[in-house]
Amino acid sequence: MKTMKSKFYSLALAAGMLTLTACSDDNTNDSNNDKGNGIENGSTLKGTITEDVTLKAGNTYKLSGEYIVEAGATLNIEEGVKIISVYDNIVDYILVKQGAKINAVGTPDKPIVMTSEKEEPGAWGGIHICGKAHTNAEGGKGSSEIGGAVYGGNDDADNSGTLQYIRLEYTGFAFDEEHEANGISFYGVGNGTIVDHCEAYKGSDDGFEFFGGSVNVSNMVVVSCSDDSFDWTEGWNGKGTDLVAYQEAKATLGYDCDCLIEADNNENDNAATPVSHPVLKNLILAGNGESKQGIRLRRGTQADIDNAKVCGKGQPLVVESALTNAALKNGTSKLTNMTVTAALKSDGDYTNDDFTAVDPPPPPPPAVTSNKVDATLSYASFDAIKAACDWMKGNWIK
Repeated sequence: MKTMKSKFYSLALAAGMLTLTACSDDNTNDSNNDKGNGIENGSTLKGTITEDVTLKAGNTYKLSGEYIVEAGATLNIEEGVKIISVYDNIVDYILVKQGAKINAVGTPDKPIVMTSEKEEPGAWGGIHICGKAHTNAEGGKGSSEIGGAVYGGNDDADNSGTLQYIRLEYTGFAFDEEHEANGISFYGVGNGTIVDHCEAYKGSDDGFEFFGGSVNVSNMVVVSCSDDSFDWTEGWNGKGTDLVAYQEAKATLGYDCDCLIEADNNENDNAATPVSHPVLKNLILAGNGESKQGIRLRRGTQADIDNAKVCGKGQPLVVESALTNAALKNGTSKLTNMTVTAALKSDGDYTNDDFTAVDPPPPPPPAVTSNKVDATLSYASFDAIKAACDWMKGNWIK
């Protein structure tokens, strides 16, 4: 689903070329005015941060245009802060560059909420974090889809800050047909970064996407994002624990949604290294599209997935590409303790019989255990999923 704002990518480029050193509004935070001090309640966030900035607990701010955190600076966001994207002709997003940090720490009952004046999918551009961890993009470096910032390197322990108890609403702004903004985009983000209890709500692109990196995430929720709920590519090999994706029924939501998980190694080179190989545990994935995929493993990705329930999609589990099939067949990738509502579909030699096998096959592959097909699996509502997950308690979930 494309954006409903009439903003253009050229505006973003033009904004990026401005020298943001002055503003007629005294309540506008722009450029280098702050020197690490707290920003006044009601201020408009825009421009570039070169020194530490703090958004104080319980305050409300507006976001207009790009808000860029440069290397050496930290954007601190305290509990209960609300950031509202201004509905105008400027593209709004937060970009954290390599060597910069974002420490956004809410609580279960005082989450950080980032939303838009226009409460509809695609209204603003989300958060983009660029780290120094690996990517298998050509040359080991990449450029963020939004903002054109460099990411990648060889520091898998890189620390881009802390994100906890954050809800991002109505992201997914489309700069053009090839550049849409996720809730949070993780570009080469290292495992020194702490990420847990984040929700992406009704965006028009992906909820959370990983471009390489080693960042670990837990307690992540995606609700009714029209593209993929979770997406990875370029060699992401972090851990994901307690992941929920829920897509409201098309009849009430008004649009269909794509995959619950779309997983690649590298679109242009399926064999690129380091290979995508995240380790995922405890997943509930409930879709709204009968003809589409639930989990789509393709383009050379590897993965370990344990204790996952997948329903609401006509193709709940799909395996594509020779390398992805081979990794499952030889035991490099492992699918265990999974329940899906229809038989696995594959374009290779890893079959539904392999997926549901109980007895160990002959060496060398290890057993694939406790997977099953159960056409009756379903969740009556999002509340039913919340009831099954104690960690979803609090006001941070919408």
